[in-house]
Amino acid sequence: MKATIKTFLILLIFAILPVILIWLPFYLRVNRFWNIPLPQNGMATVVSNFDGPLYIVAAKTLYNPEEIVKNYQFPLKAEYYSAHYPLYPIFIRVFAYLLGSPYSMLFTTILFSFIAILFFYKHAKLYLNESNALWLTFVFSIFPARWLIVRSIGSPEPLFLASILASTYFFGQKKYLLAGLWGMLAQMTKSPAILLFGAYAIQILIENFKNLSFNGLKKYIPLILAPLGLLIVFGIYKLQYNDFFVYFKSGDNIHLFFPPFQIFNSSEPWVGTFWLEEIIFIYLALILGIYKLYKEKLNTYFYFVLVFSFPLFFVSHRDLLRYALPVVPFLLLGFKDVINKKEFKIAIFVLLIPIYLYSITFISQNTMPISNWSPFL
Repeated sequence: MKATIKTFLILLIFAILPVILIWLPFYLRVNRFWNIPLPQNGMATVVSNFDGPLYIVAAKTLYNPEEIVKNYQFPLKAEYYSAHYPLYPIFIRVFAYLLGSPYSMLFTTILFSFIAILFFYKHAKLYLNESNALWLTFVFSIFPARWLIVRSIGSPEPLFLASILASTYFFGQKKYLLAGLWGMLAQMTKSPAILLFGAYAIQILIENFKNLSFNGLKKYIPLILAPLGLLIVFGIYKLQYNDFFVYFKSGDNIHLFFPPFQIFNSSEPWVGTFWLEEIIFIYLALILGIYKLYKEKLNTYFYFVLVFSFPLFFVSHRDLLRYALPVVPFLLLGFKDVINKKEFKIAIFVLLIPIYLYSITFISQNTMPISNWSPFL
């Protein structure tokens, strides 16, 4: 019992402490840190990071077009907010009764960061002893820096990753009802969750190909709950926008283009630069990770990363790593033997400083202009 409580507290520290350290220079209104100039707006800098305020708008209006247009200054059509799926805003709204919307948003992010870290640890414990599993979980809590950033601001990614990690964990334990329910939550959080169900379907069909029958497949029926989450989302949009398919009219939010690798077209509106060499390293990590998961026979992870990675080669958006975050925990699990080596541990401790500096710099610059905070409070 004591060991369980100790592990729980360690995971809680992994979830909270790095975020507090990221917030600290903003909260204290530090003028410069490590010679990096920082804005003097306090926690408003953290709260105003993209796309946090947009989720607050969805939370406070529940997508009511009249309220959106009337109360919020952003030059965005009301339909645009349908690109921000409702589960994260619903949690913001629930906790806002106690905390107010801005801090409810940050609390929700931390809460689901912890759940994501908890389920990552559960995955790691399937293959590693406790100390090595905790080390791997610590790495996941801070790496890559883009993950640390999104779990320090208003972002649905922690809820999304928590749902995916929980669903895949229960799928591996053959608890298909729980896998389907968590898959539904993922689908109500972000649209790419449909790929999770696709990965399950491919794995089930391949592994049962020689003995396909209703009796053999009926145990997987609860997994259908996952894509049903999309019907719930579109049902909410039907009630609020009077348009079941309004998501597909929300504007420039689907960044898939043919042929692949259009991210290297600097004229694309969501690219805008030719400084993109690190994108090649992201592709390399995906390809090596898929091969490693296949070699290790980590089938559920392999099929998910394979299915989820394929569209990433068609994404034309500078922030490709954010799109790839759902596969990161599974890549870390695939390379668990490397990450637990002494050399990697030394490297991570050296990288703590650049991870931190990159995180506070990114957050200081990635803000939405908000002149009137009263509608967000």
